[in-house]
Amino acid sequence: MRFFKMQRYTAIALVAFMALHMVVVHYPPGNLDFSRVLERLVNPVWKAIDIAFLATVLLHGLGGLYDVIADSERVIAYRRPLAAVITGIGLVALLYGTLTILAFNETALAAITP
Repeated sequence: MRFFKMQRYTAIALVAFMALHMVVVHYPPGNLDFSRVLERLVNPVWKAIDIAFLATVLLHGLGGLYDVIADSERVIAYRRPLAAVITGIGLVALLYGTLTILAFNETALAAITP
């Protein structure tokens, strides 16, 4: 039952994150270029939002993948190893994505702005 609730909560969070993403990235006022994106990514609040978005996507997506695969009767004996592999993939992806988001800093912004 906890898994079912987690999927529902992350789905609700994804709707909110996707709405914010669409407004900020796809329909911003004015022209959107890399310097404006970099200005946003230097802000710690946006970094936190992006990392939370990434974590929510991974939790929802990989949790759903596990649920679909584990639902097959052939893999009942392999549920724990399957959960370990999917958890490992999720943690590596979260680490890689978080490091990528944190790599944007004032030095990078100063390098591209005149």
